Amino acid sequence: MSIDLNGLSAKELTTLISQAKKQQTKLAKRRPVGTIRKQINAFLKKEGYTVAEVFGSAGKAPARAARKAATTKKPRKLGKVAPKYRNPANPKETWTGRGKQPRWMAALTAKGKKKEDFLIKRK
Repeated sequence: MSIDLNGLSAKELTTLISQAKKQQTKLAKRRPVGTIRKQINAFLKKEGYTVAEVFGSAGKAPARAARKAATTKKPRKLGKVAPKYRNPANPKETWTGRGKQPRWMAALTAKGKKKEDFLIKRK
């Protein structure tokens, strides 16, 4: 958090300092997090629970863990697609018709040829 102190009046600065001191006093009165964590763990152990049972695995909330598990699915694998077009100048260059047009086809279609002229004839 960043506050531009240059634009504040004397009264606004006094109010800000007062609020900051109140917050500092409030935070100073709190017990350390480690102490609270130990108390929570001791209470859960006494009642027969584990942190994972109450808060989900690794201390995460169950909804968050479920949402993360849903987003880490493996991507769907697509099968290979047979080539649909062939470069007449170099028969090794083919294109399935998916994705960006290859340079050889773009150059030839710019000269007036049609995509259908490069279709691979199926038997």
